[in-house]
Amino acid sequence: MVFPPKFKAADKTRLAGRLAAGILFLTTIMNGTASTIRLGLFGIGLDTYWPQFPALRERLEGYQRRIHERLQAAGVEVVDAGLVDSPDKARAAAAQFQREGVSLIFLYVSTYALSSTVLPVVQQTKVPVVVLNLQPVRAIDYDAFNRLGDRGVMTGEWLAHCQACSAPEIACVFNRAGIAYHLVTGTLDDDEAWHDIGAWVDAARVAAVLRANRVGVLGHYYCGMLDVYSDLTQQAAAFGCHFELLEMCELRWFRDEVTPAQLAEKLAAFQREFEVSPECSEVELRRAAQTSCALDRLVETHRLGALAYYYEGQPGNDYENIVTSVIAGNSLLTAHGVPVAGECEVKNVQAMKILDAFGAGGSFSEFYAMDFDDDIVLLGHDGPGHVAIAEGRVKLVPLPVYHGKPGLGLSIEMRVQHGPVTLLSIVQDGRGQLILLAAEGESVPGPILHIGNTNSRYRFSIGAKAFVNAWSKAGPAHHCAIGVGHLAHKLEKLAALLEIEYRRVC
Repeated sequence: MVFPPKFKAADKTRLAGRLAAGILFLTTIMNGTASTIRLGLFGIGLDTYWPQFPALRERLEGYQRRIHERLQAAGVEVVDAGLVDSPDKARAAAAQFQREGVSLIFLYVSTYALSSTVLPVVQQTKVPVVVLNLQPVRAIDYDAFNRLGDRGVMTGEWLAHCQACSAPEIACVFNRAGIAYHLVTGTLDDDEAWHDIGAWVDAARVAAVLRANRVGVLGHYYCGMLDVYSDLTQQAAAFGCHFELLEMCELRWFRDEVTPAQLAEKLAAFQREFEVSPECSEVELRRAAQTSCALDRLVETHRLGALAYYYEGQPGNDYENIVTSVIAGNSLLTAHGVPVAGECEVKNVQAMKILDAFGAGGSFSEFYAMDFDDDIVLLGHDGPGHVAIAEGRVKLVPLPVYHGKPGLGLSIEMRVQHGPVTLLSIVQDGRGQLILLAAEGESVPGPILHIGNTNSRYRFSIGAKAFVNAWSKAGPAHHCAIGVGHLAHKLEKLAALLEIEYRRVC
């Protein structure tokens, strides 16, 4: 898990613990379906070379083992088809990858190889492919090379370093075959190349999480927010997730069945996770804790990995009592692997889930104000926030009114951890196509609004005015998700794996 450089040691420990707990919780409720992914690896060579250069094949297989070991160290299962040097072996490799169900293939170019040994593997497996054009060293030692004297030996030495020779041939064939592919060029020990490879591994892992995700939809949209309305069929097609449409009466039933022991345990959890304001009445704390227990059971019953909700209900009825007491419980769910978005913002809970799956949190936000003196933008939101990425302790406070919503009750007051951040929105454009829209910035210290909401100050490299203009013109809904760290390079790869458009504002 990589943290922004400005994280304090105590914050790193706290965040790692909470996110790890979230991953464990998520793995449990989803029966482990997304806990491990399988990645395919195969190298390519030319069988004609082996009798001509006796030590070459073993040397190249050694390079491939190094790649295998580094991929395995990233916590994924590697299905290694070995060194493919003929069309027959290519078909055997494809069959192995299909049988093992790999979600991404890494193709290692070990030396020059014919494209006929590549195309069948990728054509038949039908999963994304990343071509690894990795030399064993940064540059050939020319003096030592030329001292070898024997031109046959020298040719064998050159062939161990000629990975780039096949890169254009493979690209040409993939282009003509209409196969999407991605290239990583560098050396076997190149930090920049492995940073890129690691991003592909993380993107593949997140794509698997999204495919296994069960998204709950509780209630209905906030009436009139036309930008928020989503096409669930389109979302399921793009991300591979399942949508579970939930009933308020079921949540009420779960709430009525909460035991005194469960209630006491949840009240203790509030004290651990929040800085509970002395202004919070015992009645409101117990009301929120009872609803939180019911929400936990709703998530467990339907094996949810995310939840979008909104409801109002007639004044004084049971459903209004429930919906005005969900913020604390939904914030705990969000902090522990089940992001929850208010106003039934399905697109944004998908964005929150993506950032959370990357280990970056993902807090529900919207534009609050602009500070032209400091050239920053304030973003926040009422309702649940991502407690695990808060700067300091999160306050649980009473609100006499939920602005624009019915009733009153408890809310959380927090700001996102200072340091690098990434904003993400799932955009549905005028053509009905989905887009991943991202921006990188920084959460900075300074005065905020203490109104019982999440609220933070953000600085962007292009300035506040240019950022708001560019972000708005990209066409997102007025909500976005905010995660810690800079993740644009990983989001771009995720979009490529999902085959949807990616745009970056800054």
